[in-house]
Amino acid sequence: MVEGARAIPNAELAICPPATLAAAVGQALQGSSIALGGQDCAEKASGAFTGDISAEMWADTGARYVIVGHSERRTLHGESDAVVAAKASAAVRAGLFPIICVGESLAERDRGDTLAVISRQLAGSIPQEAGAATTVIAYEPVWAIGTGRTPTLEQVAEVHQAIGRALEARFGAAGRGMRILYGGSVKPENAAELMSVAGVDGALVGGASLKSADFLKIAAGCP
Repeated sequence: MVEGARAIPNAELAICPPATLAAAVGQALQGSSIALGGQDCAEKASGAFTGDISAEMWADTGARYVIVGHSERRTLHGESDAVVAAKASAAVRAGLFPIICVGESLAERDRGDTLAVISRQLAGSIPQEAGAATTVIAYEPVWAIGTGRTPTLEQVAEVHQAIGRALEARFGAAGRGMRILYGGSVKPENAAELMSVAGVDGALVGGASLKSADFLKIAAGCP
């Protein structure tokens, strides 16, 4: 997989494995341009928090990225925007890039609340110290994750452009430079057209990343 990735000059790649595999994956990635990342982190740097993995611990593994606010964490673990912001702040503190996830449920989409939900999540989930050099945003419509369904290109463009405007309004030039990824049933068959949408700077790949051939095809399709 690492060898194949070397032939994809336009793609910046990161792999976020389960914590138990981080050491092995990190070793496999040594000497390659692929970065290591975590799937979540705790907001505290240290203390009596048995089982938690701090951002500093991820940094010790050589990780450069950590995902925070994934829809499954928000839904299944009840993580609020404030908790997500604290985790993102912890990542920045540890020298990691937080990948801050936002996205609406199917019910919210059907009610026409998508942009209002995204706006609220952005306002509450992004710490004040965020910036182009420290932060990545990922739009993941919850109803598209693992379902095989994806929004139309027009819907993706609408949300990504709204995110871009919100970031610029809050952070100015630093907001304009933040990368905005799309995540939700990204696969080789649709990656290229999704990546061609205005405002989409990359992909947060889920199930398709479990097959190296599919993951590399997606990476190769990046403009």
